[in-house]
Amino acid sequence: MTQISLVLPFALPPPELAPDLVRALEAPALASLISRTSSFRQVPFDGPQRMLPHELWLARAISLDASDRPALAVQSMLGFGLDPGDGNWFIIHPIHIEIARSHMLMADLRSLNLDDSHSRMLFEAAKPYFDETGKTLLYGDAHTWFMRADGWTTLDTATPDAAAGMNLSDWLPKGDKSVEYRKLQNEVQMLWFQNRANSEREGRGQRAINGFWPWGCASALETIPEAAPLLATRDAPGWLSSMAHMRGPTLKELVDDTDGDAIFVCDTLTQAAIGTEWAAWLAQMKHLDKTVFAPALAAVRDGRIKKLRMVLSHRDRHLELTTSKLAQNMFWRRPTLDRLLP
Repeated sequence: MTQISLVLPFALPPPELAPDLVRALEAPALASLISRTSSFRQVPFDGPQRMLPHELWLARAISLDASDRPALAVQSMLGFGLDPGDGNWFIIHPIHIEIARSHMLMADLRSLNLDDSHSRMLFEAAKPYFDETGKTLLYGDAHTWFMRADGWTTLDTATPDAAAGMNLSDWLPKGDKSVEYRKLQNEVQMLWFQNRANSEREGRGQRAINGFWPWGCASALETIPEAAPLLATRDAPGWLSSMAHMRGPTLKELVDDTDGDAIFVCDTLTQAAIGTEWAAWLAQMKHLDKTVFAPALAAVRDGRIKKLRMVLSHRDRHLELTTSKLAQNMFWRRPTLDRLLP
């Protein structure tokens, strides 16, 4: 193994809570990895604000960054065994929108627990309406559908993780096709209002699915090049895991089974961070220290990983560092988690 890039969305705590969270965090292996480094830099997020720092980093790393837009739909389709033909496609998510007193909020997709049977009910009900407007709709999994919209390439969309939990008015699709999007959205919302899937969900105490979210527009030509690093994922949503060569591997399995450079995205922390569940975030960081950081540290120290790059992010910045066997021999650098602080 030459190099692993370990990508950890939301591994940086929010600035206002960072001192307390870092003080409470138990992660000795992570402390060694981020303290004994050969390079280190804090990177303020200067990309388009309709995505998150790690999303832009990943899109660039796998060559699916189209003018600072993550062009991921077609590669995700291929992972689901779907044929994009020669069209332009969006990733579509069934979502829950909550109407608050002064604004709208979109729930984190991970919190919806939408099962396949209910998703297919909603999909089959909506598909004729998409077809009528010339928008082909294809099914990937319960949370991941795809829409062909050749005329909507100028629609300016946000990633769902960037928009979740925020004032939705700031994140809705924009551009000259946004009126067409809103019209289709309204028709689908009315259609789903009394759908049996939602009746059954509400009977279980679950939130209704009352909208859809488009993003990730890509053409059939926008796919990961063969020369790109191998992509592995852990605890990732369907749209991302569909693009991976390895899904859910342990760090040891990734190191043992891969020859060459790899990107390992561990999405374990995102739901807790978006939901501001910081006790869960601390518990998951502690778990990652045992299952990912400690094995990574051991592999670096014995030379099985020549160079480990780590990308740790939050909404407004990311931290990028590299470590190696030589760097880990810098015994005079005391392991500390202070680099997680802003």
